[in-house]
Formats: sequence, C-alpha cells, structure tokens
Amino acid sequence: MKRIIQLSCITALLAGSAIAVAQTGGYTGPSSKAAPAGYAGPSTVPMMTAKELLASGKDDQYVKLKGKLLNHKGGEEYEFADQSGKMTVEIDAKRFPEGAKIDQNTLVELTGEFDKETFGESTLDVKQIKVVTN
Repeated sequence: MKRIIQLSCITALLAGSAIAVAQTGGYTGPSSKAAPAGYAGPSTVPMMTAKELLASGKDDQYVKLKGKLLNHKGGEEYEFADQSGKMTVEIDAKRFPEGAKIDQNTLVELTGEFDKETFGESTLDVKQIKVVTN
C-alpha cells in the first residue's frame, strides 16, 4: 500500500512538470538575460502615456499604457516605449498571455500599478498584458 502511494505521488509530480514545460508564450524579443487572460470588458482605468505617467502619476495608481516592450533588462524588468518616451515596467512571467509570442515589434496594452519613487526609477508593476491586434 505504501509503495502505491509513493508511486501515485511521483506520477502526479511528473505530470505537473510536463504541463509546466508544455506551456508556451511570453516575451521573445531582445534580452540582456534569459527571460523566464482575464476580464476583457469596459474599464475605468485611465489610458496614459509613459511621459504623462512619469510626470504626474500617483503612487499605487492603476493605469493602462499602449506601446512596445523594446528590451528585457533582466529578471522581471523590461524597457517599455510608446510615442511619448520610455520607462521601465516589471512583468512577472505568469502575466504573459499563454501561447502569445511578444517581441520588440508587438503592440501591447499593459495594465498595472504605478510604483512612484522619490529617489530612483519609478516603474509600472504590470498586472495584465493584452496583445493589440489593430
């Protein structure tokens, strides 16, 4: 009986590993290091530009940005750019849409929480990524 329980546990672990390896998608553009869906209805979260957000954004404010991820800076940091300028965004690997390939030419809409710093670089902590198709 003990051997059956051990075998069941090992089988479950291997199956979970296979599912994790089989998942595809994420950032595929330039990187300085190896980079590791949800609600789609109306929202009151304001659309801003990178320049507006850096100049007048409030700490912990939720915003949307539309532009491109130019570069993976390492870890969870990416260089984001829109028509107004550039800024650093933080994206956890699990936030990338499953099955979507995102590179420096892909137009994306990022929704997240602004982390305003008094000293140092302010960033957007991305909670959702949508690939813009139009």
